[in-house]
Amino acid sequence: MLLTSSPLPGWPDARPLGSVPIREAAGLLLPHDGGPVADLRDQPERWALLTDVTAALRRGVPVLGWGTGAALLGRALGAQVHGSEGGLEWAAPPRGAQVHSWAGEVPQHWTQGRAVAWAAPDLPEWVRTAFLAALPGWEDRTPGSPLEEVGGVPALSAVVTEFYARTRRDPLLGPVFAAHVTDWPAHIGRVTAFWVTLLGGDADRVPWRGNLNAAHAGLGVRGEHLRAWLTLWEATARDLLPAPAADLLTARARAMGARLGGRQRA
Repeated sequence: MLLTSSPLPGWPDARPLGSVPIREAAGLLLPHDGGPVADLRDQPERWALLTDVTAALRRGVPVLGWGTGAALLGRALGAQVHGSEGGLEWAAPPRGAQVHSWAGEVPQHWTQGRAVAWAAPDLPEWVRTAFLAALPGWEDRTPGSPLEEVGGVPALSAVVTEFYARTRRDPLLGPVFAAHVTDWPAHIGRVTAFWVTLLGGDADRVPWRGNLNAAHAGLGVRGEHLRAWLTLWEATARDLLPAPAADLLTARARAMGARLGGRQRA
C-alpha cells in the first residue's frame, strides 16, 4: 500500500496520506502540486506535509517525489530550495545524495537511500517502475520512537495492566497501592499516559503532565519498595514482550527508580 499527498489515478493501491499510519505504508508519493516549498509562512497544511515527509524518512519509508514534491523531499532532507517567484522550485542535492542526471543547474534525478526525486513536474514511467520494483527490498522499518520499539500503545498498555494486576497480589506492594488507589482504571490510565509520553508520545493521545517526585511524595516508599517494583516491572515486561522491548522498558524503569531512590535518600 502506497500513501500519496495528492490524488493519483492509475497508481496501484495508492491511498491518501493520513488514512493509515506512515510506518505501515510500503512507500510515500509526493506528486507535483505546484504548492510552496521554500517559504511556508502561513502555510500550516504545508508544514504538516513537510513534517509527515520527515517522519517517513526517519522511519525508513521509501519516498518518491517529483516536481514540487521532489523539492519538498529535498527540503525534508536538509537541502536548500531554489526557484524564482512564479517558477518551479527545486532542491539542491541533499548531503550524501547521488545525482543521476542534471538539467542545466538543476539536479533532475537524485537519490539518497530510499528517497527518490525527479525535479520535473512529469514523472517518467521508468522512474516510477524502478521505484515500485525496489519496494520489496525496502520493507523493513526503523522505529520512529521508543514507543514504537516496544510495540506501540497496545503493547505498553498490556504491560501496565498486567503489572498492576501483579502488584495488587504482591505482599509488599499490594498494601501500598490499596491504601492510595481508589479508582484503578483511572490510575492505570494515568500511568499508561505517563509511559506513552516518556517513550516519545502518540499523536492520538494527550501527553502526560505532572511531576514524578510529587506523584510519589507521601506514599512512604522506601528502598525495598523500589526494588520490588523494579523486579516486578522487569518480570512483567519480559513475560509479555520480546527481549529488546523488555530491555528498553526495564532500562527506563531503572532510571526512574534511581531518581526516586535519590529523592528518598535526600
